[in-house]
Amino acid sequence: MNRPASSRPALATFSAPRDDDALALVGLTVAYRVRGRERDVLTDVSLRIRRGEAYGLVGESGCGKSTVALAALRYLPRNGRVKAGRIAIAGDDVLALDADGLRTLRANAVSMVYQDPASALNPTLTIARQLNEAFEAAGADASVARSRSHAMLERVRIADPGRVLASYAHQLSGGMQQRVVIAMALASNPALLILDEPTTGLDATVEAEVLDLIARLRAELGMAVLLISHDLAVIGRMCERVGVLYAGRLVEEGVTRDVFERARHPYTVGLLRCLPAHGRNKHAGALDTIPGELPAPGASAPGCIYAPRCRLADARCRVEAPPPHRMTSPHGEQMSRCHYHERAIELPFGNLIGGGDGSQTSSHSPSNPDAEPRVVLRALDVSRTFGHGAQAVRALDGVSIELHAGETLGLVGESGSGKTTLARMLLGLNAPDAGGAVELDGKRLHAHVARRRADERAALRVVFQHPDASLNRALPVKRLIERALSRPRDDTQADRQASDESRIAGLLEAVRVPARYLVARARQLSGGLKQRVAIAQAFAGEPRIVICDEPTSALDVSVQAAILNLLARLQRERGVSYLFISHDLDVVRYLADRIVVLYAGRIVENGPAGAVFDGPWHPYTETLLAARALGVASANSTQATGRGCIFSAHCPRKVGAICDEAPPSLADAGGGHRILCHIPVDELRAQQSATSVTQAAT
Repeated sequence: MNRPASSRPALATFSAPRDDDALALVGLTVAYRVRGRERDVLTDVSLRIRRGEAYGLVGESGCGKSTVALAALRYLPRNGRVKAGRIAIAGDDVLALDADGLRTLRANAVSMVYQDPASALNPTLTIARQLNEAFEAAGADASVARSRSHAMLERVRIADPGRVLASYAHQLSGGMQQRVVIAMALASNPALLILDEPTTGLDATVEAEVLDLIARLRAELGMAVLLISHDLAVIGRMCERVGVLYAGRLVEEGVTRDVFERARHPYTVGLLRCLPAHGRNKHAGALDTIPGELPAPGASAPGCIYAPRCRLADARCRVEAPPPHRMTSPHGEQMSRCHYHERAIELPFGNLIGGGDGSQTSSHSPSNPDAEPRVVLRALDVSRTFGHGAQAVRALDGVSIELHAGETLGLVGESGSGKTTLARMLLGLNAPDAGGAVELDGKRLHAHVARRRADERAALRVVFQHPDASLNRALPVKRLIERALSRPRDDTQADRQASDESRIAGLLEAVRVPARYLVARARQLSGGLKQRVAIAQAFAGEPRIVICDEPTSALDVSVQAAILNLLARLQRERGVSYLFISHDLDVVRYLADRIVVLYAGRIVENGPAGAVFDGPWHPYTETLLAARALGVASANSTQATGRGCIFSAHCPRKVGAICDEAPPSLADAGGGHRILCHIPVDELRAQQSATSVTQAAT
């Protein structure tokens, strides 16, 4: 992000707030009381965000990122308290405010956007009522609040504010819900906007639109932004400076470009290496991961807190806590709490790049290379219509897919394109319209899961995007997984108990859930931990097919890398097949063997992963890839209308009237790669090559 050459980055460490700080934390220590004992979850955290600045906060799930935000707002739960330190927002000493002063601060100076917009919206109230309340809390009367609500929805680029104001939360898409929540947060024109994972679960184009919106509004309003995210690409695009939290301690801080190009702490280096490299897939080897796990909250040990997981650690690191080393970097000052910050970038790799674990070999390669791959799951011309008459919406229209034994089929497209609807039909949770069918091993499955045989239900398992949809919040982790285990019928009770405990321990180790969480209930877990438990639960039944609906969207990059390695290993060892739905195209490219691209309920492109990602592309696929790489926004999927191409209204390569008047046919791009477009394949390839050259030149 461009900044004036004369501006100077804030110091990495400091002793007191300044007048130009939108947020200043000085020596912040926060503890939670658990089972009668206080456990520190933040220790001596000092950071500052200047007015108008964007600051990113990254780290694994459980490192304390959200606690920083909650402490700043004094929203800590009853068992949490600030033990030491100072908090200042726009010049106000937050810890010194009484109830009225705190209420005024929250109403006028600071706002927060939470990770899940649905949980921030009241399902029983219209959007109009909730947005009006936000303006009324900031001091507007009822009539002014109504007019400002309509104007604010226009400001956050909602095309039909009247319809949205009259709607309830469940009637809006995830991207639309997030825009509404942002509109509510901006009602008070705050000096500081805190965003806690604002793009989790959003597809590439909607994410690009939301980020572009935040950047534009930040520039217009001159507000500061604290962006908490596990998506390092988002932090890189949005933030001037970044802080890295580990186990409640700020271990590195600096200008984002400096930190990402030459990290000075081994933990930061590890996080960056967990990302799937551009163009790399599972057959090239396992992703690098960070060994071990986070220490338990409140754990204290001499030396560096990261030493047990660090590949650079020596005896000094285990006995002597590193101070905050400050150094001058190309674009400002950088801080690192590491004795060996000069050579952190030389951190040895943990996994052998190139597949030392044998992962170079395709997991689904048949023993006879000339044999056709066996189809285990098939959808035949399935459609799905919601509603009736004039209110009918065609979510899927004549979709056919095949999933082969031991392969991963990636399913990509924007919110509303029909990805989850297709998954629910395969699982028997939604029935297709008349004429469509779903087959398992060549045999037709009943449209409703309750009418399927036990072995058919056991063959298909699912990992939902939101783990709360699959986990009973009142049950402990051990019981959740135990209920899903498949067991031989002739086992004795003693054998079954011993086997269960061993398998549960193995599953939790595989998904990197510490054993101490066995007795924790689902409602006590963070979002990342819940998702890991949901993945363990899905594999407990030893399924042959797993439908993964955004399984890594709530996970930080280190856990994501471990989960992707786990999925690839289980596929090699057990021959399990995946239908993998994700908005993260880098993740899809790493794991998928073949790709299907959906738009407005129809398949516009499909083929081997390498061919689809390397081009030529359908213009819609090209737009998705550009949105992820460059932060370019595009129009959302809409219900198809008219007789022509379903993408014609938004297509950047529209060739003329034929796109509106005649449906295109599938064109063969070679090697099983097919594109639904009027433009000839060779012409698409030439156009896209010319665009790439132009972008590289600029």
